[in-house]
Amino acid sequence: MDYENILYGVEERIATITLNRPEKRNALSPALRREVIHALKAAEADDDVTLVLIQGAGPAFCAGYDMNSYAGGDDRPERPDGWNHSENFESWTGQFPRSCLRDWLTIWELLKPVVAKVHGHALAGGSELMSMCDIVFAADDCLIGYPPTRAQSTPDIEYFPWKLSMAQAKYLQLTGNSITGKRAEELGWIAKSFPADELDEQVMRELRPLATLHPAMLAANKLSLNQSYEVMGFRAALNSVVPWYSIARSFRPGAGEFQTKAANDGLKSALKWRDQAFRDEGFAL
Repeated sequence: MDYENILYGVEERIATITLNRPEKRNALSPALRREVIHALKAAEADDDVTLVLIQGAGPAFCAGYDMNSYAGGDDRPERPDGWNHSENFESWTGQFPRSCLRDWLTIWELLKPVVAKVHGHALAGGSELMSMCDIVFAADDCLIGYPPTRAQSTPDIEYFPWKLSMAQAKYLQLTGNSITGKRAEELGWIAKSFPADELDEQVMRELRPLATLHPAMLAANKLSLNQSYEVMGFRAALNSVVPWYSIARSFRPGAGEFQTKAANDGLKSALKWRDQAFRDEGFAL
């Protein structure tokens, strides 16, 4: 496959997927998502690959979903694979979060470990992609969070209860605040953080020995860990909260206010309306 939105390469048994829309802060369009899934499956099928690394080109890992790319018009909207266009289902069954969960469960189900290397920002959908990876390394100064929970919707993928304590999960989802990579390590959200200028070197230091292990051994360890979380209800929980996205985005009182402000006054104005009270108190994003 000729990729247009990612870079893909294999070296030292490590398959590297680089999100490559730096001018858009690697925002997740349907096309980019489709290519990431294709590359993940290609890496899984390649016996010369032991593990997969996902990273971002340019100043950020990923700024979230590229919502502008989903506005392709009624006749030919750009949609992720598996989207149900039927008028019986599209408006209320959460086709968007269903598609996100469908895509990123590919990482969960992959027989090879998937590692995220995060710099700059990992926001909203970017934090979902990051959090569904098996291991996450990040720069100390990067920012990770889910600001859309302030005014737009609940997360597409409700990872907070599975990655953090109840206290921190509620704090971060209710406030929409972002935290640094260093703080994310302290809270156990990610595995390790490093100074930004050492991130590439330190991640490769972690991955080189890991890539020498037998892929079957790594698969057995990943599957046994995942099975424990499946028994605890991981997959059922992620599926069960999809309706809350639809309710929060489309049916609750005040639903659509952010989108209306963005359409009428521009995205910057809508973001200021959403975030200014938090910025005034010195909170990031």
